[in-house]
Amino acid sequence: MPLSCSELSVTYGRRKALSRFRLSMKKGEVRALIGPNGSGKSTALQALAGLIKPAEGRAEIDNVPVASMSRRAIAKKLAFLPQQPTAPDEMTVAQLVRQGRYPHVGLFRSYDRTDEQAIEWALESTGLTGLADRSLQELSGGERQRAWISAALAQEAGILLLDEPTSFLDIGYQVEVLDLVHRLSRERGVTIVMAIHDINQAVAISDRISLLEKGELRFDGTPRDLAESGLIEKTFRVRGRFVQVTPESPPHFDVELTRLQRPSVTRLVPDLQKSP
Repeated sequence: MPLSCSELSVTYGRRKALSRFRLSMKKGEVRALIGPNGSGKSTALQALAGLIKPAEGRAEIDNVPVASMSRRAIAKKLAFLPQQPTAPDEMTVAQLVRQGRYPHVGLFRSYDRTDEQAIEWALESTGLTGLADRSLQELSGGERQRAWISAALAQEAGILLLDEPTSFLDIGYQVEVLDLVHRLSRERGVTIVMAIHDINQAVAISDRISLLEKGELRFDGTPRDLAESGLIEKTFRVRGRFVQVTPESPPHFDVELTRLQRPSVTRLVPDLQKSP
């Protein structure tokens, strides 16, 4: 298995942020981590990447414990993209992507043809070849996110961890990023774990879904099985149902906005009805 973990637990002081989390993935599989805020999605990603030392259990890359690997060795196998990565605005796309080669180049070796080919491939895979000389500040939100994914791909890591990759993006850019994620898994065989808030996006793009609540794994299975479980309504405390829009499309969760009420004018401006 390219990526797996068993009985993975993470604690912060007395609080258990992740409890006995398990995961097993195949090459080229897309896994979505969903759950309410504070459910442990980001913690799970960081533990899988070896950025947090678990209190119990272990994560493995190609059957090797992550805890036994150096940061450079991990970076050759796995790329992690946090929610809000930062870089100087004047940095160009090409410069950002070149940084992704650091695990292979190190401090003392110069870039060779192999490195240049990896950078070219990363730019081409994300549709950024024509924007390579643009500065990050010139890019749209979707283009900037693609640039960060391109830098991760330049590592030539077979595993990509994404923490809320569509957050703060307009719907068009969200679709753009999700389409890229899907193509990377299907055309390049990249194994992807993605924490994501939008349930319908998770269902549409994922092979399997892990549902977390208060650090506990509540569900691990296919999107269709999740749609039939009734767990979305219970976990997120909403009323709704999954509907099948077309026979070929994935299930779509239709939430009922029963809590939404229009405020009355008199409640907003109570003094309007009073005499001066």
